[in-house]
Amino acid sequence: MPIRKRHDIYGIVAEFETPEAVLEGARRVRAAGYRKAEAYTPFAVHGLPEALGFHRTGVPLIVLTGGLFGAIAGYFMMWYANVISYPWNIGGRPPNSWPLYVPITFELGVLGAGLFAVIGMLALNGLPMPYHPLFNVEEFALASQDRFFLCIESADHQFDREATRLFFESLQPTAVREVPW
Repeated sequence: MPIRKRHDIYGIVAEFETPEAVLEGARRVRAAGYRKAEAYTPFAVHGLPEALGFHRTGVPLIVLTGGLFGAIAGYFMMWYANVISYPWNIGGRPPNSWPLYVPITFELGVLGAGLFAVIGMLALNGLPMPYHPLFNVEEFALASQDRFFLCIESADHQFDREATRLFFESLQPTAVREVPW
């Protein structure tokens, strides 16, 4: 994979007034070949993730891995304690009496899945992120109130400062701004 040079801006952002306009803009951004684009809206816009090309994430696989890891760890912990470390003959049961291990195995499987879900979600979302370059755009505060923003990052393989600006202007947004680092 070729190394890309870092641009002096984070990207270019377009401001829209309606959810329909940002949805149509997202469709056209994807159709134009841009892949590193993100939308910021005050509420969920139906169809927007699909328009930007977002699909399923790896969270279910991460949760499954955590659950299996926790269950195996729980079973091994009980087996080691009862068979190797401190074997007792209680009521004539064998030391490796697996039905006794089921509740702990289940509980540690749930614990592992929960922990991996939280850690995986934070890692996949790039969190914690106390600073984001979009906060440098003063009008971006309206993204949590009544405006819709669409940003194409400079890290996109197709990004060209002037061409991207002209492309955004062809979408007829309220405003187009550069996002400084």
